[in-house]
Amino acid sequence: MAQNKIYSMIGLAMKAGKIASGEFSTEKAVKQGSAALVIVSEEASDNTKKKFRNMCTYYQVPVYFFGEKEVLGHAIGKEFRASLAVLDSGFAKAIEKNLSIKLQTE
Repeated sequence: MAQNKIYSMIGLAMKAGKIASGEFSTEKAVKQGSAALVIVSEEASDNTKKKFRNMCTYYQVPVYFFGEKEVLGHAIGKEFRASLAVLDSGFAKAIEKNLSIKLQTE
């Protein structure tokens, strides 16, 4: 249930122009300080997960490992996406709230 909510919020954030997607854009958003939340696909390589975990810890950006590449991409109207950054703190808080609910129910 929370999962669908997360995807639809990601979609809304995308429509509002508040998503940076793809490894390069996500990394850039984190390093520039514009990322409020980072989501990395559960299917991403261990290297990618480690890179974003370390980077987000350093820049103090919350990072979640959630969803499949194809579904994350579909939520923002693209093909596969292994990582995305939410650039708006309002969206980030709402998505994060649902992510933590989902993680508690698993």
